[in-house]
Amino acid sequence: MKTMLLLCVCWWMMAPVYSLESTELDARAIIDKMDRQQRLVSNGTFSRSQISTCKYGKKNKKISCIETPRIKLMESVSKQYGKNKKDSKNVSVLLQPASERGIGMLSYSYDDSSKDSESWLYLSALGKVKRLASGASDDQEPTAIFGSEFSTEDMESGKTDEYSYKILQQGAYQGHQVWVIESIPNLARLKKTHYSKVLIWVDQARFIPLKIQSYDKRGKLYKRTSFRSIENIKGLWLAREATIMNLKSQRLSNMSTQAIALNVDVNDEFLTQRTLTDFAFREKHLSRLRAQVQ
Repeated sequence: MKTMLLLCVCWWMMAPVYSLESTELDARAIIDKMDRQQRLVSNGTFSRSQISTCKYGKKNKKISCIETPRIKLMESVSKQYGKNKKDSKNVSVLLQPASERGIGMLSYSYDDSSKDSESWLYLSALGKVKRLASGASDDQEPTAIFGSEFSTEDMESGKTDEYSYKILQQGAYQGHQVWVIESIPNLARLKKTHYSKVLIWVDQARFIPLKIQSYDKRGKLYKRTSFRSIENIKGLWLAREATIMNLKSQRLSNMSTQAIALNVDVNDEFLTQRTLTDFAFREKHLSRLRAQVQ
């Protein structure tokens, strides 16, 4: 089970505070509470985020870029659907660099395990929408968000029924009490995911992930994600920054949320391919959403 950043990730990084005693909750209950709140804050969200990606290395025992990062600025809009709001739709469009302005990605994720997630990429220079492949074969790379190390799978929520969970341990992490929860996909989900298991460090007070470790099909550590700059906005806890490290490619991506508006009214027609191809239509709706940022 993956928790977005994205709105980007951003939408899988937010959740309100609970007063429940941690000892009363089992692993599934903890994940359900975290996931439910992530879906609530994703149900009508506009954000502007910057993604920087680079090759990394170690210097003086610290991880840092060993090349000039590629920096992109994007705007994203998300909304939840379905009976329990477990289906999601998200559209993201690049603003910068100028050479990539207008490139957009549309993604649909479904709670129904028989339906694969769907993604489309619009290349403004070619004026064409391309359907991206779904699934997770061994020779197929995850669908990346604009060339970053964040993938569409990393952004998914609402699929808690497709995994089993276990609390591995409890304790302090970066000054907060956390549960470390192991998430294992069932056989059906295993065919669709790039991960054999995921470990999630869940803040016991705020029910948000502070760290995630994702393992490949061979059981080796694949990606490590950390969340920082956590703040409370209108009663919701938000990590304004997320960093994901791909241990296979030796690349990392950092996503920082520069502006965000929650619980905005998103027109259903906006979350369609028309938004990718129709500049005037897209700008009309985005102008209204931008005005709601505080």
